[in-house]
Amino acid sequence: MAAPRNRKHILVPGPPTAEEYKPHGRKIDVPKPAPPTSRAKHGKALERALKAAVVEANRRRDEAGIEVHGAAPGLYVQFESQPGVPLQVTSFEDSRQGIEVVAVSYSKTDEPEPRRIERATVFVPDGKVKHFLKRFESYSKTTPKKERERRYEDMIDPVATLRLATLRGLWTDTTEAYPEENETIWWEVWLRRQDGNELERLMEFAAAQEIDIVPRRLMFDDRIVTLVRSAPAQLAASIDVLNDVAEVRKAKETSTVFVDMGPEDQGEWAKELRNRVTPPSADAPAVCVLDTGVTRGHALLEASLDADDCHSCDPAWGTHDHLGHGTGMAGLALYGDLTPILAGTQNVVLRHRLESVKILPPDGHPVNPPDLYGAVTAEAASRAEIQAPERRRTFSMSIAATDERDRGQPTSWSAAVDALAAGRSFDPSTQGLEYLDEGEDSARRLFVLCAGNVAETTLSVDHLDRSDTDPIHDPGQAWNALTVGAVTEKAVINDPKWASWQPVARPGELSPWSTTGVTFADAWPIKPDVVFEGGNVVKNARGAVDFPCPDLSLLSTYFEPSDKSFVLSWATSAATAQAARLAALISAEYPTYWPETLRALVVHSAKWSAQMRTHLRGASGKRARAKLVQRYGFGVPSAERAMRSANDALTLVAQSSIRPFTEGKMRELHFFDLPWPRDVLAELGATPVRLRITLSYFIEPNPGRRGWKKRHRYASHGLRFDVKGPTESSEEFRKRLNKKALEEDEAKPATGGDSSEWYLGEQARNRGSLHSDILSCNAADLAERGVIAVYPVSGWWKDQPKRDRSDLGARYALVVSIETPGVETDIWTPVAQQVGVQVVVET
Repeated sequence: MAAPRNRKHILVPGPPTAEEYKPHGRKIDVPKPAPPTSRAKHGKALERALKAAVVEANRRRDEAGIEVHGAAPGLYVQFESQPGVPLQVTSFEDSRQGIEVVAVSYSKTDEPEPRRIERATVFVPDGKVKHFLKRFESYSKTTPKKERERRYEDMIDPVATLRLATLRGLWTDTTEAYPEENETIWWEVWLRRQDGNELERLMEFAAAQEIDIVPRRLMFDDRIVTLVRSAPAQLAASIDVLNDVAEVRKAKETSTVFVDMGPEDQGEWAKELRNRVTPPSADAPAVCVLDTGVTRGHALLEASLDADDCHSCDPAWGTHDHLGHGTGMAGLALYGDLTPILAGTQNVVLRHRLESVKILPPDGHPVNPPDLYGAVTAEAASRAEIQAPERRRTFSMSIAATDERDRGQPTSWSAAVDALAAGRSFDPSTQGLEYLDEGEDSARRLFVLCAGNVAETTLSVDHLDRSDTDPIHDPGQAWNALTVGAVTEKAVINDPKWASWQPVARPGELSPWSTTGVTFADAWPIKPDVVFEGGNVVKNARGAVDFPCPDLSLLSTYFEPSDKSFVLSWATSAATAQAARLAALISAEYPTYWPETLRALVVHSAKWSAQMRTHLRGASGKRARAKLVQRYGFGVPSAERAMRSANDALTLVAQSSIRPFTEGKMRELHFFDLPWPRDVLAELGATPVRLRITLSYFIEPNPGRRGWKKRHRYASHGLRFDVKGPTESSEEFRKRLNKKALEEDEAKPATGGDSSEWYLGEQARNRGSLHSDILSCNAADLAERGVIAVYPVSGWWKDQPKRDRSDLGARYALVVSIETPGVETDIWTPVAQQVGVQVVVET
């Protein structure tokens, strides 16, 4: 029988050992494309195409007849790859001459087995076309190659053709989302940041073309994002008369239609529960609900939500809940599912508070454009923080885009969430997210986001197949957020009105509402991170699906308490509010833990249900397991595991900061010689035990769609962990990881480092900015594995040294747990004694 979880987690005292780091070289064989039949002919053809593009660009500029003050002329050239061959994207750039890759997009060939075609759109200032013409000339030479002579084969061999780019050439969204020529839509226009006058030039162009621009915008290090309403025919001339446009995408629209339940008189229930509730203290951490507002006057919410903590992104909207969704989320974020609490008699002591920021407009106001929700999210965070700057908070957002076209790719919204999490702030002077250098102590933020829902009209009896093909909705792909899908344990129907119906999902299975990251490419993070209860739906004998069935739904607070007190809730919205609640509970228990650490502990506490494990056991190999993790995340978290250790289940927590790079090279490696129950584990000998490690950190985003390779990578940096092998010494471990630790002419040790020991392994777990894995081994082996390394891998900080913030440090949280299932032993006390923690048994 497992020991009770009545011990606190142990915070590792003192910093890790840091040393200069140089990774061992790795030989990576990159297959080269077959050269064209004649490089001379190919080079000449590209030369002719480029010259024709210059002529066409001048003609289009003259036809546009628009002059914008301060716009430096140039042209956009689109390079297209051979089918199945990647372009050497960075080879097209030359920053000294102002030549820049602004957008990279992809399509597929129309073949029985489609191959990918890559397109890179490059801005070339007037007078700089000769840069490419000289390369084509060198490439076309047929004379013998001289020593050290460059002919640019790696750059030009993959290119099939080039042409003058149209507006479609700057389109980095899905092909099918591109509008018809005269169809008016809202566009996200991404501008290159150059001299500070980009917006003024765009507004001058917009005035000439009679198109609309919204005042809200996002600002990243090298990009400004704003919204423009026009047809392609109106906007197309922008690439001929402006040199600022980098890429265009379709603006996001959010779902503002939420379900409302029929009225019931539930006031007495609410009153009875309110009398059992002890409100939170004034300095308690908060869940900040970003939604449709919250009805503060609800009997179960009023004492936990001060009037001063209710905000709105637009004062004209008011702070009240106009739709009901926000109040429902607030109830779940404060109490969790109300059903068991109402049915019980126990007192409820609240340890966290609520805040509310209204981010969606109420009915009756003019129809708004699809807003830059990244800027809205930034403004919402700012309003809460200005009111209570010292309060610890978790942001909970159960609002997502309605489309699914991003499939893991970063967007302006998800990148804004990543930037906010990493410590960037909203600057009211620009009405956007200003990417400011704020220093080492800038506040990090934990955002808990919904994965997004399968549409009501597509709910299916074959719900796993539907969920696997419905990808997570924007901004749920954000690297730094905790993204929450839905699971369900609700499968018993007692209501006689639903007697002829059966639950669709089995207990412990993915909820039919939940979207997944199964279709995400390997470059993007594992999403969702975790799953919480999201309710079930029902089916009849004919295979029809219906909802909501009260027995299969959660219960929360209703936004019009004079009508009724409670409302049913379900799907990933409800799951997200519960996840935010758990993060706030951990923060209340461990006030010094960082947002990175709270995220780590929620994920670290998660386990796959028995039903999920039936699929995991059937998975063949680590890649198949990784796909299943993209369905369920790391499983269902447990408040007990997230907040408490036990005698036989020890959790160690380390918080530190590493400097990844210096002058474009690797800089620092950390070693933790952890307080370790070595003697107890050694005595257990061959007894099976489990080691789990979770590494959590926040990256800084680089969101432009320019291929995300080399200097245009999305993440500022990456971190990885490794564990000393049971038979290698600490010195051998150092030398295995760090080339600088080797003596002159010494070879890299061959011991340790076997990724096959781990459940997921390096390929699956090393995605995104949160890495978690499980090692099952015998206790004697684990006794010798108390040394763990954390080290950097490349990111755009390394590739762009002038923008590198490594000197300020990159924070991370490392969570390590040991479990000895089925064995009565005490591994917690020896470690507590090593670090000087008082041994107190909690009740």
